[in-house]
Amino acid sequence: MREINELINVGDPAWPLLLEELSGSDVPVEVLPGDVETGRSSLLQLQVSARSNLGGIVLNCGGLLVDDGWLRVFGSPSGADAEGLPSLAEINAMPSTFDPAWRPGAGLVVAHDVLGGVFALNGSDPGEAGRPGAPGEILYFAPDALGWEALGAGHSAWLSWILSGGHQEFYKGLRWNDWRDEVTVLNGRQGLSFFPPLWSAEARRDLSATSRRAVPMAELLGLSRDACLQFDGADPGFLGAA
Repeated sequence: MREINELINVGDPAWPLLLEELSGSDVPVEVLPGDVETGRSSLLQLQVSARSNLGGIVLNCGGLLVDDGWLRVFGSPSGADAEGLPSLAEINAMPSTFDPAWRPGAGLVVAHDVLGGVFALNGSDPGEAGRPGAPGEILYFAPDALGWEALGAGHSAWLSWILSGGHQEFYKGLRWNDWRDEVTVLNGRQGLSFFPPLWSAEARRDLSATSRRAVPMAELLGLSRDACLQFDGADPGFLGAA
């Protein structure tokens, strides 16, 4: 086990370079203020260093709101806000004090989107967990397909892809006119529930004709899990303790 000072005091921390990348991005990103103690304890529990983008975000900020909150990348937010963005520690149900036996199970949830989509960092044995991709690869749980897909990139490359605008093509067909107006009024713990649901033929045919309402993210993730179990009996596994 590495002590917290070993994880923080590195010669080439990722955060300054990530700030440069953020400032040079054309993608709207809000950097939320972070809590130092939460960041330190999360870094210790994860055993990742400030040399990585994951460690840099967790240690130095409260998370990233991309495209007015369409995509929420988890960090270590300051204060306990019932409507604010949850922390990476909360989303992954990390222990309140360091536990060397704790592991993030099938994978570490690093981001949610307003559709109920989940980005997770694969664990050490994806096959055993019933998930695609390689260890350390970013996966996406697609609420319109009710399944996991491997994105072919690790955390840092995935983040650079977002900041370069790659996610905009990724969500093509899942955005409607005036989507931004509906997203900006959501709080950090809400997503959008669609009727008919995203996976339905009706929604695929005409997304703009669906009705949408704000719901707690936990409810949205639960609906996706229930739909998976109903259709093929396959549990998608942990989607985040939202």
